Order: sequence, then structure tokens, then C-alpha cells
Amino acid sequence: MSTDLSPVRKQYLEVKRRYPNAIVFFRLGDFYETFDADAELAARELDIVLTSRNVAKDQRVPMAGVPHHAVEGYLARLIEKGYHVAICEQVGDEPVKGLFPREVTRVVTPGTVVEPGLLSETRNNYLAALVFDAKPGDATGRAGFAYADITTGEFAAAQFQSSDIAQFIRHELARLRPAELLVPDEGRFEPQSRDPATAGGAGGREENTGGNRTPLPAWKFELEQARQTLLDHFQSASLAGFGLDGLPLAIRAAGAIIQYLREAQPGALNLLTGLRTYGPTEFMMLDAATRRNLELTETIRGGQARGSLLGVLDRTVTPMGARLLRQWVSQPLLDITAIEERLNGVAALHADALLRAEIIAALKPLADLERLTNRVLGGTAIPRDLAAMRGTLGALPRLKETLEVGGQRSETASNLRLLTSNLDTCPDILSLLQSALADDPPNTLGNPGAIRPGYSAELDGVNAASRGAREWIAGLEKVERERTGVKSLKVGYNKVFGYYIEMTKATTEQAPSDYIRKQTLVNAERYITPELKEYETIVLNAEERVTEIETRLFREVCAQIGGVASRLLTTARALARLDALAALAEVAARNGYVRPELADDGRLEIRDGRHPVVEQYLEGERFVPNEVIFEPGECVRIITGPNMSGKSTAIRMTALIVLMAQIGSYVPVAEATIGLVDRIFTRIGAQDEIHAGQSTFMVEMIETSALLSQATPRSLLILDEIGRGTSTYDGLAIARAVIEYIHNNPRLNSKTLFATHYHELTEL
Repeated sequence: MSTDLSPVRKQYLEVKRRYPNAIVFFRLGDFYETFDADAELAARELDIVLTSRNVAKDQRVPMAGVPHHAVEGYLARLIEKGYHVAICEQVGDEPVKGLFPREVTRVVTPGTVVEPGLLSETRNNYLAALVFDAKPGDATGRAGFAYADITTGEFAAAQFQSSDIAQFIRHELARLRPAELLVPDEGRFEPQSRDPATAGGAGGREENTGGNRTPLPAWKFELEQARQTLLDHFQSASLAGFGLDGLPLAIRAAGAIIQYLREAQPGALNLLTGLRTYGPTEFMMLDAATRRNLELTETIRGGQARGSLLGVLDRTVTPMGARLLRQWVSQPLLDITAIEERLNGVAALHADALLRAEIIAALKPLADLERLTNRVLGGTAIPRDLAAMRGTLGALPRLKETLEVGGQRSETASNLRLLTSNLDTCPDILSLLQSALADDPPNTLGNPGAIRPGYSAELDGVNAASRGAREWIAGLEKVERERTGVKSLKVGYNKVFGYYIEMTKATTEQAPSDYIRKQTLVNAERYITPELKEYETIVLNAEERVTEIETRLFREVCAQIGGVASRLLTTARALARLDALAALAEVAARNGYVRPELADDGRLEIRDGRHPVVEQYLEGERFVPNEVIFEPGECVRIITGPNMSGKSTAIRMTALIVLMAQIGSYVPVAEATIGLVDRIFTRIGAQDEIHAGQSTFMVEMIETSALLSQATPRSLLILDEIGRGTSTYDGLAIARAVIEYIHNNPRLNSKTLFATHYHELTEL
């Protein structure tokens, strides 16, 4: 490092050396500055002015900065593009050898964001890790996958083994859409690089997975390293209790997440108090093409929730409930008992409109208790967060009473017990917050007034002394005017000289002997007195002491809350479940849905079925219902007709009704018996992947091949216009071959709805 460089430049270069893969936001006064290549990148991505700065004799470097008070907006834009940002703050109040010490307080990455302004309230922000185990000669591939949301404490891991492991991984990435994906790599970090093998859909469609790849050194994924990391984190002697026995790749993925958080967001480790393992047999597998074609959470055009299935079902009133309902829609169940449990909850609220309205009204003012609790655990909570938590806990007794009273008059009272069993009103935490926190606390601890008067005798004593000194100073002007006879005398304050008594030049001869000259101005003189200096010291010291005491007391309150965080999180999840069930019940009541009958056989009977989304957007028209009935032994039904006759609507309707039933929702039918399906496959629409060298016909064939190779007798296949991407006779031959293969192959024999223009296929 050159000796000609300024001390600040040397300090910056040392920070950048430790964080080479991040954009360093270096605090200088009221700005965060970036330098060198970081500055050029920031200026380009944030559309800010690129300037330069002298760092040595005859040497200037690029520089670009953003105001510290507006940094969140700029961070959000960089994080959305996949960049990592190291926040380097000035620490301490005094310079050391003329230079303020600076330290990186945190590294902001897409998967480790905790700031409310950078997060969506209604969806999770997942950090995921993926590791493959490819050995020569293996008949099947294996992969370990883990994900965590550090804003809610969710942490899960899985190990997949399949002849087409890439498909399973694509399904998970399409379901979760992680903000950041950790992968083993010894190469150079590239902020926005993605691996086609981990992208979703045919040809590696990136938009289906979201997320940005972050390569980590391969040793962080080594089994023993990861195992010890998890044991240390959970302070456990074994991982058997977490269901990780015999899942080495799941251990490797989960361990990599913990190691990454230790460096990027160490405070988040307090939030990950448990680890859940899961497998592909627990939930319906939905590939990226199916999620896109059925528009489960967003529309194909525009990517909006409005017009999607989630847009119809989501009448939740809390952020917790909105996130949970999104998870349910993305991950339908395969266990009848679990589905019936949800349906029972919906039934309890559907049967009693008054109870449902009271519950929704009681839920509406509640804050995001889940993320508030995790901000307390992570050490990032501010006074307003605790005020929001206090308001939420204060409203819970009314909600619980509403549930209990409603249960007494409801015909489905037994089902309501499940909704109230985990609803802990936490009266001890409410009492603590009511006694410790001011009615209207400030946003930050830097401003006094966070702690309620009467909570701390020490704080009250300092405030009383300060208040007395301020009152004395406030009355000083009147006293000194009377004493000196100078009506123009003023008492003022500035940050440099503190409190002073000001007299004009014409009246200085009337200054008493105890006045000590402090400052000379053009037309006035400023003085102090020993007594004024004494009271000034009391006031200024009191401000510092109040900030110090309030900060300490606030952290003590947070520590007490953190000690019982598990109760708060249990309550938050109960509220989320109640909100999601109430939303499904409300939608069912408004839209005339009925409870489906579930079966564990191959039946599928839908009478007077309606498309749940389309019927909401028919202006002044009635949706004409359809019947879909698969008789015993029947697996393929061919639907033909002209354009705009409703073929595509009918087959999509069937898929959505089955999916809704398996998330535990009522469905838009007159009557339905749904035999559980393990997977739904769709081949719908004309799309190409020119950037991947794939035509419309090639994409169609790839997706068709995928569903034919992965479907089972319990799957539901939705096929629309197979073969239309080529000539008429070639397309007809392909369509006929696909139908015969599904029907005749004993490994398939899947329930299939086949919409086509080829009327010739009806002879089948």
C-alpha cells in the first residue's frame, strides 16, 4: 500500500481487501461513499452522479455517494439486482490519531435482508443452499437442499434422490423462489450469475426460480465441517433429533447456510432455533411450467397477484396470514388427515358468518408479530417495533374471547379448539411492555422518550435534574433583564458555545461583574455566568445519560422478550393459521364454494365446476359450469371444439379445483369427489426459448417428455394442443402417440385431460 495515500484511503482499501465480493458503502459524514470499480457500478445501477476524489499526489479515483438517511432505497435496488453490500460505519465518538475508526457492521445480501423497508410483507425471503453428489457410475443422482427465512425463523432441509434430480431441484426453486442460492464453487464470485441446471422450466427459465447464485468455497459444504457447524449452532450432541440421520447432503446444505450467516448476518443465528426435514412424498410436486401455466401466485403476463389463484383466495388481513396462505397454495398436501384438519378449520368459520366477521375485524389491526419477534431476537428492533408488539398483544385477549364465545354458539365448536389451542396472549410480556415503553416512543434510541416515566428510578432522577435545570435556564432571561435593566438581553444556545447571555454593544457597560465574556460578535457580546455553566453541564450531561440509560433499559426489555420468543412465535403462527383459514372461509362464503369430498383412490368427479379466477372477471355474465367425471378405469378424456369454446378454461379449471382441495380450501363446484393426486403436470401455451436455442415446438416436446417420464398413475395431466407446433399430420401423429402412451403404459395410466383441435382423435 502506497505511503503517499491519505489515511482515509488506506482505511478504505483495508476494508475493501476484507470484502472483495461486496460493494463497500463507506461512511463519510452524512454520506455513504463508494470508490473505484464500486463507484462506477453504483453510479450505473443507481443512476447517481459519478465524481472523483484525490487520494494521493496526482492520483484521483472514481467516487459516488448516497445520503445516509435515504440508504434503504438504494440498498433495495442493489439487492434486487443480486449485489452484496458491506455497510462500513464510523464507530466511536472520538477520532484516534485524527481518524475515526470504521468497521463493517453488516453485509446486506438478497437472502439476509432484515430491514422492513427492503422486504415484502406478504412473501417470505428465503436464503437457500444446494449441493449435488455426482459419482461416476451412479444410476441416480442425489442432492441436498436447505432453506431459511431469517425474518421468520423458518429453517428446513431435504435430500433428494432421483434419476432426474435436476427436475426435483427445479420444482423446489420454483416453489420457494429464494432470494439467494448458495452453491459450492471455488471460482470467482459473480453477482448475478445463475446456473442453468438450477433454473426453472424448460430451457432453464430464470424467472421461475428468482434468486441469485452466491458461490461459496467448496470446503464450507464438506460433510464434517457442516455437521460440526450444526452441532455447535444447536448445542446438540447429535443431529438425529432433527431427522438428519442418513441425510448427509441435507446436512451439508444446512451447514453451509449457518456458516454463511455467521459472516453475513450473525445476529440472525439467534432466530434459527430449530430445523425441519421434509421429503418429496409430503407435498404435491409442481414443476415450474405447471406453476406458470396455472398462474398460481402471479399472472403470466405482468407477474401480478391479481388474476392469479392466490389473488382470488388471499383475503387475509395480516402479513403473517398472507405469507402462510402463499405457502399453502405453493405446496398442496398429500395427507388426507392433514387436509381434512384444514377443511375442518375452514368449516368452523364458514358455518358462522358473524363469528368470521368478528375474527377478521379482530385480526385486522394486528402487526406482524412473527417478524417483530425475530427483529427483537436479531438485535435490530427499534422502539416502534416494541410499540407495535404491545398493541398486538393487547388485542389478543379480545380475539381469544371472540373465539371462545363463538365456539359456544357454533355447530362446529370442536374445530375451533384447534384454532385457540396455541393462541398464547402472553400477559407477562404485555405487562412488561406496558410498564417499560412510553405511549408514543420515538423511531430510534438516539431520541429520548422511549422508556415510560416511573419504570426506572435512575432514569427518572436524571430527567428530573435535567428538567429542573432547563426550567431554571428558561427563566433566566427574565431574571437577568430585571437585574440588569437591559430589555434587549437574550439567553440563547448553539452547539459550539453552549448556553450564553447576549447583550448588544450599546448595553455591555451594564453587564454585571459576574458575567464572563464568551464570544464577541459584530454588534453584540455573549457571556456566561458560573451558575449558568453549572446548569448547562447538568442539561448536557443529562442528555447523554438519558440516551445511555434508555438504550440499556431497552436492550434489557428486548432480552426479556427474547427469552420467551418461542411463545411469541407460536402465537404468531397460530394467528397466521387463523387468518389463512378465515380468508379461505370468507372466499368460500362470498363465491359460493363447497367442501370437497376427499378420497384416496383414483376417482375424480366434478359437477358444475367453475374456474375460480375466470368467474371473478366476467362482467355481467354468468360462468357456464362444466362437469368432469372420470369413470372407474378411465384415464384419458379428449376435449375438442373450435377456438374460444372453453377447452383450455375447462382443463385449467379441473387442475385448480384439485389443487384447491389439496390445500384445504372449499372449491367452486356444486359437488366434488377428489381422489388425491401426487403431481399435476401441464403442457399449455406456445412459448419459445430463443436465447437457449429452443423453438416453440422444441419447448413443447421437452415439457411433454418431462411429464411422460415423471408422471405416475396418481398424477393429473393437463395437455392443451399437443403437436400444434409442427405440420398438421405430424402434429396429429404426435398427439395420438402421446395419448396412446399415457393410456397403454402401466407405469402411467394417469388421469389426463387432453384438449385438441384434432377432431380425428375422438375415434380413440
